Amino acid sequence: MKVRIDVCASLVGYDQTSLVPAGIEGHRVLFDAEIAAFVLIEHKEHTKMKPKNTICLWFDKDAHEAARFYAATFPDSKVTAVREAPGDYPGGKKGDVLTVEFTVLGIPCLGLNGGPEFRHSEAFSFQIATDTQEETDRYWNAIVGNGGRESQCGWCKDRWGLSWQITPRVLTEALAAGGGEAKRAFEAMMPMKKIDIATIEAARRG
Repeated sequence: MKVRIDVCASLVGYDQTSLVPAGIEGHRVLFDAEIAAFVLIEHKEHTKMKPKNTICLWFDKDAHEAARFYAATFPDSKVTAVREAPGDYPGGKKGDVLTVEFTVLGIPCLGLNGGPEFRHSEAFSFQIATDTQEETDRYWNAIVGNGGRESQCGWCKDRWGLSWQITPRVLTEALAAGGGEAKRAFEAMMPMKKIDIATIEAARRG
């Protein structure tokens, strides 16, 4: 059994021409099936590598519930693994859910059920960029309506105490513009809880 080199090269992004020996340019080079299998395994291992940086979030005992909520609320979000404790530990017992791997809008996270000793604060928050009022309202209402609470200037907190900034792009663009536009947008934002895009846009225009 033989496998063509162009198939192998496409798997790992090799330049096919660099693999063609001198003197047979223009011809397809055939690799043994064993070599092709090795290349395929290397490719699969590369795509399954754990990210270099993962956000670790400490929960009392509700990491799995929180991760499921985030996956249901935000696109490109899912629970990817649930690990049980191999033995008793200060925050739980053997067999309890210890860690939960999940993504929030593509960002890798790890929920750790470590017990009640440490709690979330506004020192850490997720900032979610939105493009429309409908999107802003949807995320805000999902978090606040699920036992969370409103704060100021686009900030809210979910039922587990994790802080979220639901921030329309029009606001960040206005603040980045500087000058009078930024000042007007900033002053319009200050009394708000959930951000109202129409009010920010009006403030930008002056």
